[in-house]
Amino acid sequence: MSDLKMIPMRDGYGNALLKLCAENDKVMVLDADVAKSTRTDWIKEKYPDKFIDMGISEQDMVATASGMALAGMIPFCSTYGVFLAGRAWDQIRTTVCYNVLNVKLAGAHAGLSVGRDGATHQALEDVAIMRTLPNMTVIVPCDALETERAALAAAAVEGPCFIRFGREAVPVITNEKSSFKIGKARLVSGHDAADARYDSDCVIFANGPLVHEAQMAAADLADEDIHVTVYDLHTVKPLDKDTVIAAAEKAGHVVTAEEHQKAGGMGSAVAECLAENCPVPMRMIAVDDSFGESGSPDELYDKYGLRASNIKAAVKSMM
Repeated sequence: MSDLKMIPMRDGYGNALLKLCAENDKVMVLDADVAKSTRTDWIKEKYPDKFIDMGISEQDMVATASGMALAGMIPFCSTYGVFLAGRAWDQIRTTVCYNVLNVKLAGAHAGLSVGRDGATHQALEDVAIMRTLPNMTVIVPCDALETERAALAAAAVEGPCFIRFGREAVPVITNEKSSFKIGKARLVSGHDAADARYDSDCVIFANGPLVHEAQMAAADLADEDIHVTVYDLHTVKPLDKDTVIAAAEKAGHVVTAEEHQKAGGMGSAVAECLAENCPVPMRMIAVDDSFGESGSPDELYDKYGLRASNIKAAVKSMM
């Protein structure tokens, strides 16, 4: 997999916005003074009438987007995930979600990918915050192409959506033929749980950049005759409960992997589902009750145990 292209996920978001602005008169793009970082400067340059820089004012940005949604527009709010989910949470909760407004929220630079910017800029709690809100859809794509698809899909559905993606270039592991549907897990390797050929010792549910790490873990485990199925669980809410339950029931062991706090993230959503429907042994690969710190993304992935080797060890611990 070393020959995979490396593209920043935010490029996928920028490409989606360019397509949406070209095709849909209702789309508007708002940014909180980080346009170059979120790639919304591409919209500012090509479609200036569709771009508004709100300044460093995340709360005003979400409130303004809410008014636009009430007027029939489809506003995209773009800024760092840690500021969007944190500073503007009251406006997202009370104005957007309570009124089920058609506002799209793009949390960029999420997870540990901002590296040396440190803990204040590393969103590790945003998925937990967003998925607790009624009426909110939460999507965590795995690469630039899936980020583009996620933004396009979010524009096509009615209601609040939160799309989370990092800053750094990550391997592009999807292609033009890869499926993407909000609320439906994407099979990455192995056979689908509904397939009669399904034969798995463990199922791994991953999202974000850790889908690639899960792929590598599965390949290593196959060399040891341990059969693993990997799903890209890009939609944390609404969760694809049917696939989660069916895959867990047949495999008997589950590992989740995500670039987020262990508490409240995708792993928690899977655990909640399985606790009620199919309790099985389970391990979570995630940041364990800790803030991040300054360092390169590679160093931070190693320190916080977000590597293929950690996923592999988690699988083997249950075998």
